[in-house]
Amino acid sequence: MNGKYLYLAISALLGLLSTLVQFCPFFLCFLLYWLWLLKWKQFNKPQLLLILLVAVIFSITGEYATAKNQTHIPESTTSFLVQFIQDPKIDGDLLQIQAEEQRYNEKILIRYQINSETEKHTLKSSSFYRGICSVSGTISKPRIVKNPNGFNYRGYLASKGVFWIVESPKNPFSHCTVVGTDPVKKIKELRYEGIRFLETSLPPEVASLSAALIFGDRSLFGAELQSDYQKTGIVHLLAISGLHVSLLVGMFFYLGIRIGLTREFMVHFLLFLLPVYVIITGGSPSVIRAVLMIFLVLAATKWKIRLKFLAIDAISIAFLIYIFVDPYIIFDVGFQLSFSVSFSIILSSQYLLRAYQNYLAQMIVTSIIAQLAALPFLLYHYFEISFMGIAANLLYIPLFSFLYLPGLYFLFFVQILFGKPPDLLIHIFSNLINMSNKFISHLANFSFTSVIPGRPNPILLFCYFFTILLIFYIWECSKIRKRILFLFTLSITLLSFQYFWNWIQPVGQVTMIDVGQGDSILIQLPHRQGTYLIDTGGTIQFNEEAWRKRTKPFEVGRDVVVPYLKGQGITTIDKLILSHGDMDHMGGAFAVLEEIKVKEILLPDVSEPSESEINVMRLAAEKNIPVVKVYEGMHWNKKGTQYYVLSPEQKFTGERNRGSIAILAKIGGLSWFFGGDLDQEGEERIITKYPKLTIDVLKVGHHGSKTSSSGTFIDRVKPKVAFISVGERNRFGHPNQEVLDRLNKRNTKIFRTDQQGAIAYRFYQEKGTFLPFLP
Repeated sequence: MNGKYLYLAISALLGLLSTLVQFCPFFLCFLLYWLWLLKWKQFNKPQLLLILLVAVIFSITGEYATAKNQTHIPESTTSFLVQFIQDPKIDGDLLQIQAEEQRYNEKILIRYQINSETEKHTLKSSSFYRGICSVSGTISKPRIVKNPNGFNYRGYLASKGVFWIVESPKNPFSHCTVVGTDPVKKIKELRYEGIRFLETSLPPEVASLSAALIFGDRSLFGAELQSDYQKTGIVHLLAISGLHVSLLVGMFFYLGIRIGLTREFMVHFLLFLLPVYVIITGGSPSVIRAVLMIFLVLAATKWKIRLKFLAIDAISIAFLIYIFVDPYIIFDVGFQLSFSVSFSIILSSQYLLRAYQNYLAQMIVTSIIAQLAALPFLLYHYFEISFMGIAANLLYIPLFSFLYLPGLYFLFFVQILFGKPPDLLIHIFSNLINMSNKFISHLANFSFTSVIPGRPNPILLFCYFFTILLIFYIWECSKIRKRILFLFTLSITLLSFQYFWNWIQPVGQVTMIDVGQGDSILIQLPHRQGTYLIDTGGTIQFNEEAWRKRTKPFEVGRDVVVPYLKGQGITTIDKLILSHGDMDHMGGAFAVLEEIKVKEILLPDVSEPSESEINVMRLAAEKNIPVVKVYEGMHWNKKGTQYYVLSPEQKFTGERNRGSIAILAKIGGLSWFFGGDLDQEGEERIITKYPKLTIDVLKVGHHGSKTSSSGTFIDRVKPKVAFISVGERNRFGHPNQEVLDRLNKRNTKIFRTDQQGAIAYRFYQEKGTFLPFLP
C-alpha cells in the first residue's frame, strides 16, 4: 500500500461526508470514485474491498458522532458543578471560559462580566485548572445565524460539543474546591502561565508575536493587525504551522546529536515531547497534523517497521486518525486549509517542484500551489482572496521561519533562565517587528489585489475543485501541446467564472438584512444592473473605561452588513441611501465605505445634519464619492424599476425621524414603500399629498413603534405585506402590539427579522416570491 494511503483517505472523507452533510450526492461521488479506481487505476479486488470497508467504517463513525453530539443538560438548570478545561478568554470586561459539567459530563461555555479593573487583574493571575467549582447562572442556547453567509455561532460551538452558554452573575472561580489534577491540565496551566509571562515581561509587539509562535495564542494581537494579516494572505503565519513544527523538531534533534545524545534516545525523547507540544500550543489542526505525521515516521523508525513511509502516506494516515477521533473537525476552516495545502504541496513535490531548480522559483511555485489549494475554502468562508498573498508569503515565510521563530524562542528561554534578555536583542526584535507590521498594514491597503466573487454555491464549489485539479494535471503533464495556453485559459476561467455566473443571473432580489435594532435593505437588480443599499444598521458606542473596552467590539456594519455584501459577491454599490442621521440606520456606513466601492451617497436634504451625517460627508469627500441631498419630487429609473422620493421637503427643519427619506419604488411587479423612521405626522403629510397612493410592501416605520404606521395611513395605502426590522428581545418593546394589531386586522402578511432573520423577495421580471431565512 506504499503511496496508496491517499486513496483510503479520500474514501474515508466521502464516507464521513455522506452522513454528516448529505447522503445522496456523496454516495454518488463514492460510486464514481470506486469505478475510477477499478477502471483507470486498476485496483485489485482486495484493494477495492478495503476502499469500500473504509468508507463504510467512516460512514458509521459519522452516524455515531451525530448521535453522540447531543445535549443532556435540562434547559431549566441554574446551578452547575464544573471543572475548567480551557484557558479563559478575558476581553475587556468579559470573561469566557469552557468548562465540563461534572454531573452530565458535558461541555458548557461560561460568560461573566467583570466588575472592576482590580478583579480583572486578579482573574488573569488566577489558577483555575486545579478545582471543581460551583457556578450558578442563566442558561441559554448560542445565537443562531440569521443572515445568509453569516457566521453560524451555534453550529460552530455544537461542532465542539458545546450546546449551552451560562451567564454567571458572580465570579465563576469564587466557589471552588481544590482537587488533584491530571498531567494534561498541568500542561495547559503551564501554557496559560507562559502566555501571561510573555505579556508582562516583553514589549507588546514582541509579546504578541512570541505568544502566537510559541504557544499558538493570538489573543495579544490587536484586531486591526490581525485583519491586516488576513487581507495580505499571511494570517497562517500567526498560527503554528507544519513548517514550524518540522523546524523545531529538526532543531531539537540536531542539538541533541551535537551534544552527544544517541539517535535512539532522541527518537524516544521526541516521541514523548510531541504530544506535550500539541497541548502546550493549543492543539490547532496544523500542529496536530504535523505532529501526527512526524510521530508516525518516528514510530516507524523506533519499532523498525519495514514499511517505507512516504510523505503522502504519513499525511494520509494522519488524516484518517484525525477524522476518526474527531469527525466534526472536517468543518473546521483551519483543518480544511492545513490539510488541503499540505496534500497539494506533497503531491506536487514529486513533479512540479522538481522542475524548478532555482530556490526563488520553488518558493514562488510553492506559494502558487498553496493559494490554488486554499482558494475554494477561502472563498467559502471569507468570500474573497488576495493576490498579495503570493508576494507577501515570499517575504514573510523566510522572515518568520528563520528569524522570528528561533529568535523569539531564544528570547523566551533566556528570559526564563536569566530573568531578563539583553536589552539590545529586545530593541532589535521590537523595531524589526514594528517595521514588518507597518509594512503589512501598507500591503493590506492595496485593495486592487483583492478579488470578491462571493460565497460559491455547491455547483460553483464543484467547478472550483474540478478546475483546480485540471490546472494541476496540465501543469504536471509537460507533454501536452500548448500547455502554457491551456494553463493561462484555465487560470482566467478560475478567477472569472463566478463573476460571470453572478452577471448572467436573470433574478433580482430585495433583502431586508437582519441588523438587529436597525434598518438595512439591499436591492439587487437582475444581471447586476443596479445595486442599492438603503441604510446600513449601526451599533451605538458608549464611552467606557479603557479596561472595559473589547479588542474588537461588535459593529453591525463591519460584522453583519459587509460580510453579507461580500458573500453576495457585491463589490460596488451604485447608491448608498441613508434615510436619516440616527446611528441605527447609518452607523454601519463607515465600514461599508471602507470595504465596498460606493458610487453615490444619498442623504436627506435637512437644514441641520446630525454629527453622523457630517462624518459620512467628510469620509465621502476623502474618497471622492459624490453626496446628493434628496427631497420630495426627485426620482430615477433603472432597467424597468422606478424610484420616487416622497419625503422630506427641501431644506427640511424639524424632528429627525420626520425628515427621513421616504421612497416609493416599483420593483419586481410590486410597489414598495421605504420610509426610514418616518413618524405618523410625516405619513399623514404623504397621504394628504398623494391621496391615491397604494403600496404592496410596506417597510414599517421606526421598527414597529407606535409613533409610526397609524391606522389612517395603513387604511389608505392598504399594504399586502409588511417588513419589520427589529432586534430580538430589544429594550424598546418593538414592534408595538397596537401596530401589529392594525396590520393583522387588515390581513397584511407580516415578516419580522427578530423571528425570521433576513427577509428576501426574489423576482424574475414582474413576479417573485418572499423567502424568510428562518422558517
